[in-house]
Amino acid sequence: MKTLIKNVHILSMDDYFSEVKDGFVMIEDDLITKIGHVSELVSVTIHADNVIDGKSGLLIPGLINTHTHAGMIPFRSLGDDVPDRLRRFLFPLEQHMTKELVRASTDYAIAEMLLSGVTAFCDMYYFEDEVAKSCKEMGIRALVGETIIDMPTCDSSKPSGGYEYCETFLEKWQNDSLVTPIIAPHAPNTNDLETLKKIVALSEKYNAPITMHVSEMTYEVEEFQKKYNQTPIEFLQTLGYFERDFILAHCILTTENDLDIIASSKGKARVAHCIGANTKSAKGVAPVKQMLEKNIVVGLGTDGPSSGNTLDLFSQMRLFANFHKTHNQDRALFPAKEIVRLATIGGAETLGLADQVGSIEIGKKADLTLIETESVNMFPIFDPYSAIVYSANASNVDSVWVNGRQLISEKKMIEQGLEKIKETLYREMENFVIEAKKL
Repeated sequence: MKTLIKNVHILSMDDYFSEVKDGFVMIEDDLITKIGHVSELVSVTIHADNVIDGKSGLLIPGLINTHTHAGMIPFRSLGDDVPDRLRRFLFPLEQHMTKELVRASTDYAIAEMLLSGVTAFCDMYYFEDEVAKSCKEMGIRALVGETIIDMPTCDSSKPSGGYEYCETFLEKWQNDSLVTPIIAPHAPNTNDLETLKKIVALSEKYNAPITMHVSEMTYEVEEFQKKYNQTPIEFLQTLGYFERDFILAHCILTTENDLDIIASSKGKARVAHCIGANTKSAKGVAPVKQMLEKNIVVGLGTDGPSSGNTLDLFSQMRLFANFHKTHNQDRALFPAKEIVRLATIGGAETLGLADQVGSIEIGKKADLTLIETESVNMFPIFDPYSAIVYSANASNVDSVWVNGRQLISEKKMIEQGLEKIKETLYREMENFVIEAKKL
């Protein structure tokens, strides 16, 4: 199957930020095989089964969401302004999550991400086998990890039951073309020492990445300082986490030594930065400027739909610009093209997928997002990167391909119906809503 996308402004996001203003991309099956200027189509005979006229839109690599909880759509807009929302609302209500509800929520979350140009994401939640099945059916690329936490959960009656779930899950999804099974301990302070050690051994056994919330909460940092006279990151280093493929979510409350520990891993440890969720919850602004100065790999994440409310990266890019420029009191900091990089190839590097996706280059997987430029908010365009960061929003996404398969066309899902997905989720949420109203 050959697909030709023509008449597009290609922002490759390669090492040189290469662009082709009036360009074309050829997809053969799941790979990008040709990139060029449309003038070459006159002299070069290219036969395609499907031809897409991009109408001068911006063609970028698919956006990559480095940290979320797709099963948590039912929590969106619930207790947003309540202190200690995690323990008052989230933990109690998670006991009422079912595998059917997690599946319905994940279907809806993936639909939301695809419609906003996200082609890959990293997930941490419960009933992750259902999440993986949803990813396969919906056609999105994902790293998927079962939460391990020291309390009974909706899919385990005993503390740290996610560990046993994880072993079976890792075996089942090894070497899948879209789903990468990973290990997802909730946080350093929500797992005991024995479990944290076992997780490192499990990662070694299956060569599986680990993702974890780290240095996110004030009480987390205070607990480790009191108990071990260490930061959470210093503690995890002693257990061997920084010798593994390790994705740290948040890293808001980090010290200079913490950043040096991450940097010394030489890319094994990377940071998923969730500016929207972090600032909404008043936790702070992670020191991304210092991270990048130390050559730490950083990608953008939304966090879950309960924490950041939206699963699109356009809002994250704009929030990133506004907060980091203000936090550092430097308007020139983080030019728009660097922010787009964080949302594309930076995200791919964070998830360990940069050899496959994250840039538009021959031989890479065809994970692509086409942003239309005909809407009222997209004129004029002096700088396409600035237009993406400061002008565009999720509604400007026209078409999306994952692994060469077109999933979004003319702003609509091709293979699934959004209304049907929403109806299923609404039906599965019935008991959840009853319990939520009791709190």
